[in-house]
Amino acid sequence: MWIFTTTGFVSAVADGKGLVVRSRDRLSLVPLATACDAKIKHTPTSDYPYRLTTSHENFAKWMSEVTHQISYRNFKSEVANVRGESFAKPLLKVWWAMHDVEEDSARSDGREGL
Repeated sequence: MWIFTTTGFVSAVADGKGLVVRSRDRLSLVPLATACDAKIKHTPTSDYPYRLTTSHENFAKWMSEVTHQISYRNFKSEVANVRGESFAKPLLKVWWAMHDVEEDSARSDGREGL
């Protein structure tokens, strides 16, 4: 699972005992590590250079807290405010790339053929 929050980008996968949550930058894991009292490990030879291990329950609780903190009207702008333009710029590239999965009919008003 890929998750973008205003504080970062993480990838969560199962490890048989719980979850391994990985990130490209250490700062993205700090809020979760703090909430779960987990240690961030530096794994420079892995696909993600930072990771931590936590339970599904701790991760779900953190996700719930992050969800309840949403007060912004524009996610991309809030990310730029919280993490700065250097983080927001790659996020915008992901947002733009996801246009490739938009259905052809998504932008129609549903009145074709009327």
